[in-house]
Amino acid sequence: MLVTDVVDPLIVPPHGSGDGEPGSGSADLVRLSGHRSIVLLTEGFTTPFLAKTAINLLKYRSDDIAALVERGSSVKTTGELLGVGDSVPVIDRLSAVARADALYVGIAPPGGKLPEAWRPIILEAIARRLDIVSGLHEFLVDDPEYVAAARTHGARLIDVRRNRFKATGTGKNFRPGCVRVHTVGHDCSIGKMVASLEVQLGLVAAGHDAAFLATGQTGIMISGRGVPIDCVVSDFVSGAAEQLVAEHEQHDYLLVEGQGSLTHPAFSAVTLGLLHGCAPDGLIFCYEAGRKVVKGFDPIPIPDLEKQLDFFLAAANFRHPCRLIGVAINSRTWTPDEAAQEVERAERRFGVPACDVYRHGPDKLVDATIRLRQQLVGE
Repeated sequence: MLVTDVVDPLIVPPHGSGDGEPGSGSADLVRLSGHRSIVLLTEGFTTPFLAKTAINLLKYRSDDIAALVERGSSVKTTGELLGVGDSVPVIDRLSAVARADALYVGIAPPGGKLPEAWRPIILEAIARRLDIVSGLHEFLVDDPEYVAAARTHGARLIDVRRNRFKATGTGKNFRPGCVRVHTVGHDCSIGKMVASLEVQLGLVAAGHDAAFLATGQTGIMISGRGVPIDCVVSDFVSGAAEQLVAEHEQHDYLLVEGQGSLTHPAFSAVTLGLLHGCAPDGLIFCYEAGRKVVKGFDPIPIPDLEKQLDFFLAAANFRHPCRLIGVAINSRTWTPDEAAQEVERAERRFGVPACDVYRHGPDKLVDATIRLRQQLVGE
């Protein structure tokens, strides 16, 4: 659902308009997925909280990552620095990578602004004719200096969140054989994208026809397709999600990445629009074990999980029949024994399979997704 180049070939235009123009997922899928020597930029922001885009690119596109820029670091590899990426080198200058083809902004800071201190690095990358890929809310193409440099050197500026979706939802009935599973959760930044990706990869490994549909910047950078749902005008969120599903309903399984939470003070509108747009058949409920307050909104407490789940199911079923099929637990701050006990509690509590896909793998959720399809289409 990413569109082709327009008149200026150096400034990659936004995602599809959703107003009847043909989608061009293949064009941008080739562009983003075609990058084979990516340099990640996290300079000064290389922490697990801020650099989650880089961390997930290292996990899911490791073969395409050439290096990570963090000047002044004594650590030599991303495996040492971030615990992922194994021997991907940490570098202090772009010239350390002989044949890079893209510079990816690897951070997701609050506010979504590009650090001004990065300007010399980005301008150097443009001068080296690298594609510059950013998923932040502050667009590269709105900066006159970057635009002028890109035109001079023939580099491309790719703003993953930039879009022109302008179609409301229609309540479309999707192909009956297209089973849609949507990850939802009790808060933001709890692993909804990872759970979706892991289940999709597990289904493919088992020989099934399954696609991951990204709805956030990192997922789009990983898969090369999707909708930047939190940057779509509110009236068109459901329509954009609906169009995304419609363009991929030839698959037997669609794993739709969730965003935010229905009870989140800031992001609930996006969550509901996405939920109604993708009209899921099944939900995987995600939560972080031990998290008590809304991220970034201390001291607002996270509401009771059962009440939240009831809210999700009620909202989903107003659009399309939907059920809970599994629980994905993020137990990153707990010991292995504590995590195992939490899985047992969750299965008793919610009556469905539960796991931490990082620690235990996604097999339980993969099997639950397959059972859902068997129940719906008789396979």
